[in-house]
Amino acid sequence: MPATKRFKVKGYAGVYYIIGKAVGSGKSEKIYYIRYRRDGKQIEEKAGRHFQDDMTPAKASRIRAFRIDGKQPSNTEKRDAKEAARQAEDSRWTIFRLWEAYKENRPNLKGIVTDQNRFDNYIGPIFGSKEPSELISLDVDRLRIKLLKKRSPGTVRNILELLRRIINFGIKKGLCVGPGFRIELPRVNNEKTEDLTPEQLKSLLKAIDADSNTYAGNMMKMALYTGMRRGELFKLKWNDIDFDRGFIELVDPKGGPDQKIPLNDAVRDLLKSHPRTQSAYVFPGRGGNRRTDINHQVSRIKKAARLPADFRALHGLRHVYASMLASSGQVDMFTLQKLLTHKSPLMTQRYAHLRDEALRRASDLAGEIIGQAVGKKDNVIQINKKG
Repeated sequence: MPATKRFKVKGYAGVYYIIGKAVGSGKSEKIYYIRYRRDGKQIEEKAGRHFQDDMTPAKASRIRAFRIDGKQPSNTEKRDAKEAARQAEDSRWTIFRLWEAYKENRPNLKGIVTDQNRFDNYIGPIFGSKEPSELISLDVDRLRIKLLKKRSPGTVRNILELLRRIINFGIKKGLCVGPGFRIELPRVNNEKTEDLTPEQLKSLLKAIDADSNTYAGNMMKMALYTGMRRGELFKLKWNDIDFDRGFIELVDPKGGPDQKIPLNDAVRDLLKSHPRTQSAYVFPGRGGNRRTDINHQVSRIKKAARLPADFRALHGLRHVYASMLASSGQVDMFTLQKLLTHKSPLMTQRYAHLRDEALRRASDLAGEIIGQAVGKKDNVIQINKKG
């Protein structure tokens, strides 16, 4: 404490004050101190300011009495306890802290924006301040049940899978102990294959041509002609398209490393008439930047075409593309896998039954041809040889 004149307070043993300046106003203010002995040790510490802390000699005296009796910690003990709590908190690997470490450990993580939204909206508010070992199964069950009332099983699965991924990262790095239970993920049927009848497809193309939004219409046609994913269309740049060699490069696609798909004649003709701006993107968003959404526009076209309500305007067309190729009987599953940039052949197997139907039709056709040949043979006029 600075060498400032001390003033004893009459009637209050061990209480004195100095004259200092009030915080803010700079006016003179009494600052009270107390002096006492505890466990054989002389302690001298600040009790509080007159104005700022509403401190009086009587209050300072009561504080002194509490601290002598050990009913209240000293200022030093408070600071030590606060520092110990801070150090303990710093050593806790909470879900929040594990998530930050997870992101730092994976700087090029794909889908980070989506995962961050899942964390901010669903995981962080409930589990962020807890360590994995503090989680209880009932809390996770409640979150899963609550989400399933408003979100699809696939969305809920992705949220809980992210929570599990963060925890597994912490366990693998030796940062924390896992919960005493396994996080159960809802079952998801991802085998839904969307398709359109020839009449629906004709209606869709008519609605596209009638709509005023060229970007939305051409994006839907690109999905239909190439099977490209929504995100791949959003990221597509003009320099990703090689008109001379005839291919489109998919940069950083969902399936993994960069891929190349053929630039077919339908797409080539479409892009030749597609509006081109100063933006590097084929389907730019606001300000020429990368597009982030087009749901409103493509949904309007889907509605005008009277397509089923559950048909997904862009991803559904990817299924239509794959279904058309598979049912043609002219494209094998390996080629279809490459065109769809599936990283596993299992992902392409949902279309196998369409190819099987095409093969059965071909087999039936062979039977018909043979049947026709046999029928013609029966119609041959037999000429009897003269004896």
